[in-house]
Formats: sequence, structure tokens, C-alpha cells
Amino acid sequence: MRFEFATAARIIFGAGTLSGIGPIVHGFGKRALVVHGRNSARARGLLEALSTEGVAYTCFSVPGEPTIELVSDGLKRGREFGIEVVVGLGGGSVIDAAKAIAGLSTNSGRVLDFLEVIGEGRPLAEPVLPCIAVPTTAGTGAEVTRNAVLASPEQHIKVSLRSAFLVPRIALVDPELTYALPKPITAFTGLDALTQLIEPFVSSRANPMTDAVCREGLRRVAPTLQRVFEQGDDAGGRCDMALGSLFGGLALANSALGAVHGFAGPLGGQFPAPHGAICAALLPHVMEINVEALTERAPDHPALHRYGEIARIVTGADSATAVDGIAWVAGLCSTLQIRGLRTYGVAEDDIPALVEKAAQASSTKGNPIALTTAEMTEALSRAL
Repeated sequence: MRFEFATAARIIFGAGTLSGIGPIVHGFGKRALVVHGRNSARARGLLEALSTEGVAYTCFSVPGEPTIELVSDGLKRGREFGIEVVVGLGGGSVIDAAKAIAGLSTNSGRVLDFLEVIGEGRPLAEPVLPCIAVPTTAGTGAEVTRNAVLASPEQHIKVSLRSAFLVPRIALVDPELTYALPKPITAFTGLDALTQLIEPFVSSRANPMTDAVCREGLRRVAPTLQRVFEQGDDAGGRCDMALGSLFGGLALANSALGAVHGFAGPLGGQFPAPHGAICAALLPHVMEINVEALTERAPDHPALHRYGEIARIVTGADSATAVDGIAWVAGLCSTLQIRGLRTYGVAEDDIPALVEKAAQASSTKGNPIALTTAEMTEALSRAL
């Protein structure tokens, strides 16, 4: 048995931990780029902490999913200011932008030179600027992953900048930052977290360490997501969701994902849908197709038994089967008001091209069984 496990050099978790960020940032440098979301007011506490510590900063807003052009603008801003450290405060899009800027600030070349699929895929040769990731949602786990997902609107695709250097130096996870999340964002990001605990657990590259965090993450998320959707100020629930999201990030960074995320890349690049909403629409249907394919072609495959274990964890029933687990996930999606992909403009005519792109995605290669074109078509059709 051989595997590797890499993550942030330091993980700081707990309610109220943002209050201690000033000295942490100062320990890496005195000039910071603060990457935040559309609402700059959410960064006020962070900025005050930096000022108190004597850290000069410049801010950079990421109002939506980061594009190649946006990251290029962020690089320019950072270089002009002479930054020594990057702080990303926000959801997965903000943190991905922060990681990309930190990585490319010390590596000469265009953003496109380093991207997979549409670029040259050049490796990052030089160590990157220190990056401190502070998530404000509980879903992506981007604070502990080694890639940054960037959109290319011209080519209608999302691609990754990927390097072990991109894992943030510090992941500071403060559940208090998620207390005010609106219901839809709670649902989308929470179901993304659930997907990122299920897919690595059944993936072709699962290992004992990712298994452990997936099991614990599922035990935290399964009984909690509906509760925080209905009661957003549930402090204990928000803590469990933040921890489950962190564990999902640890798992996907050190194992693999699957066909849900394989579809999510091309869908997200072509249609105006949040990543978590896409994953949520697909998850029960991809699970169902995987279980059907495993039962038919590989009935002794360990992933089939793992789907049964997932079912027992999420339902709390010792007798639960893989089919029961799928039904539980479908029911949760319904309760959380998840809509089909048609909502975002996806139609039957789009399916063949989307299936072709998804089949080539790196995430799909981690699926527990290689799905046929017909099976992938069926999964996407059911998700409409």
C-alpha cells in the first residue's frame, strides 16, 4: 500500500479564530493582498486586524467565479503593491483566485501558460508567495486543496491551475463566518461538501487516511445540513458543516473525485449555474448510475460495499443498502429545494457534447468504474 497525504502547513479551526489573524499575516510579511468577494464589508474585521498589526494591504475583489483575466488583474495589482503575502477571505472562488495569484506572482509567464487543457500546463517552478485561506462558506474545501479553478468565458470551460505549491500555508476556518449564509448558498455549498466526501470515499484512488476523514465528515454533515438550512444561526451545526467541508477538501486533495465533478467543469463553464448547484443536481443520479454499473459489471468491487457504508452512515440504519443511501441523498436534495439542470438552460441537445467533455475530465478518471457513454448520458438526462 502506497499513498501520499499533503495539506496546509497549519490548520486553525474554531469559532472566533479570525480575531487572531493579524499576527499570523505579519509573520509572513508586512505587505498583503487581501482577496475578498463582492461585499467588501465582510472583510472589515480582517482589515482592522491587519492595520492593528502594522500590515499594509491592498484589496482585490472577486465578484464571481475567477476568470483568467481577473487573475491577471490581481497579479498586476499585487506586483505594483509589492506584496509579500496573500490572504483570501471568501468562498471557493475567492480562495481559488488568491491561490492562483500567490502561485503566479513568483513564476514568470502568462496565466494561460500554466493551465491544464487549454494552456501549456507548465509546472510552477518557483515556490509561491505565502497564502492564508479563510473560507466564509462550508462547501468547497479550497482552503486545503492544491488546485485553483479558473474560468475561460471565451472557451466556455473551467480549468485548473494545479501544483503542490498551491496548498495554502495557513487554513484558518472560523465557523462564525458562515452564520449569516443565505439558504440557497447553505444548500449549494453544503451539498458540494457532501459530494466531496462521497466521491473520494468511493474513488479509484481512495486510501486509509482519506477514508478516515470521509467517514468523519459524513457523520458530521449528514445529520446537520438540513438543520442549518432551516436554522442558519445553529452554531453547533455550522461548526460541523465547516469541519465537514474542511474534511472534504482534505479528501479530494489526496484521493480523487468522480463523474459528478467531471460533469461540473464543462457545465459550469457553459451555463450560469453555481458549482454547488450543479453538483447537487447531479449527485443522486450519478450515485444511482454508478451503483447500477457496479452491480452489473463488478459486483465484488469494493466501491459497491462503500456505497452501502455511506448509506448506513447517512441514514443511521444498520440495515441500509446502497439504494437506501441514494434515496436519502435524493430526499435531502428535494428538501433543500435543489432544481434540475434545465433551470440553468441545459437542454437535451447539449448532452452529447457535455458527455464528451466530461469523459475527458480528470475528475471522471477517479470514478470507481469507467462509465459508458450511454451511462453518462443517462446520468445527465436524469439530472435535467
